[in-house]
Amino acid sequence: MSISPLYAVIDLGSNSFHMLITRLVADSVQTVDKIKRKVRLASGLNEQNELSNEAMLRGLECLNFFAERLQDIPPENVRVVATATLRLAENSDDFLSKAEQVLGHKVALLSGTQEAETIYLGVAHTSSSDDRRLVIDIGGASTELIAGNAFEALQVNSINMGCVTFNEHYFKDQKLSNANFNKAKKAAKVLLTPLVSDYTSIGWQSVLSGSGTIQALAEVLRANNQPAVISLEFLYSLEKQLIDCKTISEIDIKGLSLERQPVFASGLAILITIFESFALNELQLSSGALREGLLYEMLPNMRQMTIRQRTVHSIAERFHVDKSHASRVSNQAQVIFDNFAKHWPLVKDNSFKLLLTSCALHEVGLLLEFKHQQEHGAYIIKNADLPGFDQVDKQLVAALIRLQKSNIDIDVLKSQSVTNLPYAVYLLVIFRLALIMCQRRTDDVLPEFISEISGKNITIFLPESWLKTHPLIIDELTQENEYLAVIDLTLSLKTIAN
Repeated sequence: MSISPLYAVIDLGSNSFHMLITRLVADSVQTVDKIKRKVRLASGLNEQNELSNEAMLRGLECLNFFAERLQDIPPENVRVVATATLRLAENSDDFLSKAEQVLGHKVALLSGTQEAETIYLGVAHTSSSDDRRLVIDIGGASTELIAGNAFEALQVNSINMGCVTFNEHYFKDQKLSNANFNKAKKAAKVLLTPLVSDYTSIGWQSVLSGSGTIQALAEVLRANNQPAVISLEFLYSLEKQLIDCKTISEIDIKGLSLERQPVFASGLAILITIFESFALNELQLSSGALREGLLYEMLPNMRQMTIRQRTVHSIAERFHVDKSHASRVSNQAQVIFDNFAKHWPLVKDNSFKLLLTSCALHEVGLLLEFKHQQEHGAYIIKNADLPGFDQVDKQLVAALIRLQKSNIDIDVLKSQSVTNLPYAVYLLVIFRLALIMCQRRTDDVLPEFISEISGKNITIFLPESWLKTHPLIIDELTQENEYLAVIDLTLSLKTIAN
């Protein structure tokens, strides 16, 4: 490993050129800088697949900017790749030789398969999804489809259709008409249909994408206070909105950025066809794709821990969290969860994992001060870069940390959209009780207990001898009954013989 903590990845994409600069902090990746320039290389291809001089000049001008930032990064810590448009271009060698002179680094021209496999690795490294996944990446000139398991891509295809090239072919007149959408979807269907059986025979548990089209869709959802989970119904509704806008220049959709508008319709048409062809129910935004695949494979030991484990470990290190106590609270929360699952409809899904994350990071705010640690902790979680946790995930973790003790503001729970309000209440109660039970911050004082829940009353049965020696914790549990009244629950204690 190089002594420099800085790493750089450059992606010469069909629509944009990207540079990602990171450094390693506590075994986790910290983004130092991201630079993106709209080069629209694919729009510079003529019918003979020759790249125009104008497109080349736009690209080289961008790379000249990037070269300035590479001067202080060791060559072994730099990866530069080119993708679909430069695969298609008959004169790509001319551009690539000039690009290497400008950057002072070798540019690897990835095959379609290599690009797809690298995209898959980017998702695998940065996603907390199930291991069996279908990954979709809609680029400017190509779309990659990858079915895989863990870090292994099992079925890979790179298809010559992208949001820039489809825009040139099917929306060249700038009209957002039913006819143009249908032409684009029909063309995509022809390319996708022969591939369907190969993918469905492998199967998947989750569908993810981190491409620009998907990011734009996620931003529209967030702007409308909805979780960043994309459904076919949502895609159909956006298609209708676009058709109502009539032309690309008149697009007016809340949350859609101006720079994404020119190729949004073509990307949407491709995605709708993928949903229909593969009978997808929903798609989630991934925080990683091609650049992250290149980066994480360059870094040491990145397959030894899951992305969420690395992130939690890194945040705990940076904010000097007492890891032993955090582990103790997590274990106690699991005990209470299992107890209460006999009475409440609790499931060990993503929200359960986020409960354990809240336990692990509930004291991040202490580094700033004790008095307002809950507010500080919630702010840190909401605003920190947490690879493996999307914005919706962070909402729930921040809400639990904000409400870990004292008064319960129900509006804070309502602000998250990971789960419904009643289920969020269940998680909060478990979290708060685990914290109270672990107040002495030592392993040997936690008692075995049983619980009963009848209607809205929670009864905890504790050993008589333990109750006598822990008056402060008993007082805290008694006071907790008053706080729980806000969420229409009661808490009572009863003794059991030793």
